[in-house]
Amino acid sequence: MSQTRAAGRIERPAAASTPSHGTPLTPATARAKPLRHSRGAVLVMVAPFAVMFAAFFIAPIVYAINDSLFSTKASGLGFGAPEKTFVLFDNYAAALGNASFRESLGRLLAFAAIEVPLMVVTAVALALLIDSASARLPRLFRVVFFIPYGVPGVIAALLWGFLYIPATSPILQILSSLGIDLNPLDTDSILFAIANIALWGFAGYNMLILIAALNAVPSELYEAAKIDGASEWAITWRIKLPLVRPSVILITVFTIIGTLQLFVEPLVLRPLTTAISSDYTPNLAAYNQSFSQGNPNLAAAMAVLVALLGFAFSFGFLRLVNRRGDRAW
Repeated sequence: MSQTRAAGRIERPAAASTPSHGTPLTPATARAKPLRHSRGAVLVMVAPFAVMFAAFFIAPIVYAINDSLFSTKASGLGFGAPEKTFVLFDNYAAALGNASFRESLGRLLAFAAIEVPLMVVTAVALALLIDSASARLPRLFRVVFFIPYGVPGVIAALLWGFLYIPATSPILQILSSLGIDLNPLDTDSILFAIANIALWGFAGYNMLILIAALNAVPSELYEAAKIDGASEWAITWRIKLPLVRPSVILITVFTIIGTLQLFVEPLVLRPLTTAISSDYTPNLAAYNQSFSQGNPNLAAAMAVLVALLGFAFSFGFLRLVNRRGDRAW
């Protein structure tokens, strides 16, 4: 009888385990709990970034747009509390109707036409030179080219401002002794002087992005190309450049956005030359309207216009390169 009972217990299928509250714990329930835990962990990890992104990126944009739709006027001969009046797009019309602001926009576009191709070509050339098989001390030159990026923009502008003044620049003094008189702070050359500062500071950063993309290319591709008799130029043009095309597009977008944010260099160089006015660039004009003219609402409208311009150029460039596809090279 005892053997029969034992056999019955052995043959009886195992019942589903039930938690203390009496609900059966099925395999699906067991899988759902780790899934809920993983989603909770993801939310915990993402929450700090989401909060900081909303507080320091989304909120300022919303505040600037909201501020650009109002106008602040003082009442009671300037002794009363300022009153904010909803004016919709009047500040935008005033900004676009300002001849100086329109000239600053044109000046910024001219600067972008100089800086963007120069930055991209320089970064690509430096990356290809360091990645080439005949490069000497590639790690040393990688660090040397990247060091200027670690210098704050204000310090970089001050250093180059010292080198741009003929009375203090040893380079310009040597050239003057040779009969070559140059003044980078002249009206005709000031854009190139500012472009040189931006190029010096950010070319190394963009170069590192391209070098990382080149290092990700399998070395077997180069070996197969060499076996087929391809020259270094053919490998560069047919293999390296097409494979790093997404990175080239990335640094181009970065350069477009950074170029349209031009502010530090003209602000620092302004006391050194008469070629830079208080509204030389759109951001400088917005700064002047907010802190010198006491019109933060108009400054907000100018800032929003510059942001829209940057979005339009970046989006247009991405649409252009995506439409061309593989024909870009």
